Amino acid sequence: MQRRDFLFGCAAAAAIADPVLHAEHASAAQRPSAERPHEWSRARLLDTDGEPLKASSIEPRKALLFAYPFVGTPAFLIDLDKPTQRSVQLETQDDERYTWEGGVGPKRSIVAFSAICAHKMAYPTREITFINYRDEPSAVTRRAHVIHCCSEHSEYDPAAGARVLAGPATQPLAAIVLEHDAHDDSLHAVGTRGGELFDSFFERFAMKLSLEHGGAEHRPVGASTTVVPIERYCRQLMRCN
Repeated sequence: MQRRDFLFGCAAAAAIADPVLHAEHASAAQRPSAERPHEWSRARLLDTDGEPLKASSIEPRKALLFAYPFVGTPAFLIDLDKPTQRSVQLETQDDERYTWEGGVGPKRSIVAFSAICAHKMAYPTREITFINYRDEPSAVTRRAHVIHCCSEHSEYDPAAGARVLAGPATQPLAAIVLEHDAHDDSLHAVGTRGGELFDSFFERFAMKLSLEHGGAEHRPVGASTTVVPIERYCRQLMRCN
């Protein structure tokens, strides 16, 4: 037997002898990498007049809301008014590592994250929101410039990829990947990065979301999505202080 045939035979025998190991390697090769963003529809961000939202027109340190990547999944848009951290290394609750590249815009200060809390999935509704951006510290939120959820007091740092700072949340908020066009100052949402909760979110709040969105909650937002101030979307903003 030639050496080449011998080596081929040994490799085949090893695969047969350990099918579980072989299956695990195949499964790992097929799994998508958390390092690559999940590409959704490329959606232009619009203002409340239906015009392309200009990065320079965003009021600093105020929470805005838009739907992405589905009609029923809300997201925050915030201009932190100062450059964010860059290339932040983060990890999902399933131990998948990923890199958040940082803010966009002229100051590299504009960020977007899923507005679904990573603990019990509290989210902004038309009636009320327990999760919001806090620019000032309070008796409950001792830190300033955080995304805070009053439901169980999870806190996230939007300048560091929505890294968990406090509370029971087990992973950062999923990041919305933004693109800024310096030529016309426009913004697009193009994907997500990190631990998505969309499937669990739709399952847990199925009836409520259907009533809120007329059954369109699972529909992708398409080519555009409208950005509104959170106080215009929610009737009550819980301060929990």
